[in-house]
Amino acid sequence: MKKNVMLISSDVVVHSIAERLLKDRYDVVTFNSIRSALDHIYYDVSTLLIIDIKAGDSITIDVLNNLKNDPMFNQLPVLAILSDDYTLKQWDSLFVEDYVWLSHMERELVVRASLCITRAERSVEINPLTRLPGNISITRQIQNRLDEGRLFALAYADLDHFKPFNDQYGFSRGDEVIKITGRLILNIVKNRQHHDSFIGHIGGDDFIFIMNTNLIEDASKEIILAFDKIIPTFYNPDDREQGHIQATDRQGNIQLFDIMTLSIGITMNNHETFSHYGEITERASEMKHYAKQFRGSCFRMDRRKRTSP
Repeated sequence: MKKNVMLISSDVVVHSIAERLLKDRYDVVTFNSIRSALDHIYYDVSTLLIIDIKAGDSITIDVLNNLKNDPMFNQLPVLAILSDDYTLKQWDSLFVEDYVWLSHMERELVVRASLCITRAERSVEINPLTRLPGNISITRQIQNRLDEGRLFALAYADLDHFKPFNDQYGFSRGDEVIKITGRLILNIVKNRQHHDSFIGHIGGDDFIFIMNTNLIEDASKEIILAFDKIIPTFYNPDDREQGHIQATDRQGNIQLFDIMTLSIGITMNNHETFSHYGEITERASEMKHYAKQFRGSCFRMDRRKRTSP
């Protein structure tokens, strides 16, 4: 499967050259400006972002730097195509991993793009399937918030009945379910809280997301509605109409399993003080297990107020 690369340029010549050079190696999606590309970036994290930057283009630089300052996207490798009159005195204010001069595109673009992707894959832990940050980044994000005394809500999301679906339909379709789940969580969370939110992929069918305490409940409702709308389309028509599949459980018994649902457990640190990321993640996990006791997709929030001994 080809890796996906996003190309941003207002120059039709740059579009033409870059697509010709990259199309055999990568799936290339193009945009005319970084602002027009933001929705796609939030929905589907690319393997590499290639952006054409002209001298004096402060708007593109500001939007790019804001994107790279977001903990969700600081791991996204960026390759800049710089106009030949661009001065490298501006380099410290440009958050990119590498660059190629516009006049050197023909001979350098493919090599530079490949090097950017290779370096990113070696140095950064992101889930290769969803392109979301993994456990190291998740741990760091939670612990940093606790150490800084910031109030936040942590949600732990887990698919129900994913294993029998994966066994029945195969790993390829199962991977598509995981990818679309990660994308819809990313898209909804970022649309509701553009700054200072975080989405991570723990592994398998487990995800976490971090938001402000006043936003996470509505975001969870929207995630569940979107999930329940799209997931039945992954089933064959007969299974979808019946509302279940027949598969073998973990004990080897033939069972009927409902269409996949999503369980979300939520906890916050506004009613209780946590000092270690393991404490708050364990609480969110408890609420997720509680949510799994209910049929259908749902979220359950820990509203208990605890006092310190």
